[in-house]
Amino acid sequence: MDELLALFDVPDADGDTIVAPTGRAGEDERQVVEGTQVLAQAIVAVAKRFGDKSIRAAHAVFSRAVMVGAPVELHLDVFHEGRSMATAVVTASQNGKRAITVTVLADVPSADVIRHQQAKPDVAGPDGANVCTMPMVGRQVRLVDVIDVNSPDEVGPPELYAWLHYEPVPQREDLAKALIAYFTGHLGISTTMRAHEGIGTAQAHYTVSTAPMTINITFHEPFGWDGWLLYTHESTQVGAGMSYIRGTVHTEAGDLIASFSQDAMIRPLRTTDTSIKAESRL
Repeated sequence: MDELLALFDVPDADGDTIVAPTGRAGEDERQVVEGTQVLAQAIVAVAKRFGDKSIRAAHAVFSRAVMVGAPVELHLDVFHEGRSMATAVVTASQNGKRAITVTVLADVPSADVIRHQQAKPDVAGPDGANVCTMPMVGRQVRLVDVIDVNSPDEVGPPELYAWLHYEPVPQREDLAKALIAYFTGHLGISTTMRAHEGIGTAQAHYTVSTAPMTINITFHEPFGWDGWLLYTHESTQVGAGMSYIRGTVHTEAGDLIASFSQDAMIRPLRTTDTSIKAESRL
């Protein structure tokens, strides 16, 4: 967790460009950086640029894979900066090639005119959920009614409920929002595949080509939390090589703190891709 938060905490912009690290390969030697890591870095970069505002929403398009090793350059273009609202577009490039673009909206929160929120789903709590192996010191993941999220043989409705616990919980608002955004890309494809017997994310990058292509996240208001978070995922459609997933993030106490959506690629692995090492494939 400490290493992940350090990756998110990019330096202030030197002019309009920030040089950000990509980190190291995971235990599976996967060489492709999580797109949501760059999304998290963009959120922090814009939060530092608009220091008097709160990050409200971000829309990311992942056009090219970012690889572990060489740093990414985040070019920050301020599209608009007003008293209440501000928008910036962050373009992430690696080795001179543009890979990811993130449009970020920031605002100064105001008093309520009206208020309501979607209730936290009535599902088993973290004590009644199954431990999910996603190794990271300082993070626990537990899944409701799912034992092996990657198995092609575990079939159910295209929905997934994941409880997350972080230690430490970032006290800075920008890092807290970056951390919330980071997990929005992890289980969407698994949620879609769960409804189809014989297909699972254990096959990803070996017989099936998969990757998140867009992520939208909205932070509903400035927030903090302790204890567990519930990520709800629902796949509403899959076909023509793409899937759509929408989700919410609730605190254990029931507060809705974020909503998100994802477009993901699920396609046959091309024969030309087999010449690429599995650790580097989409």
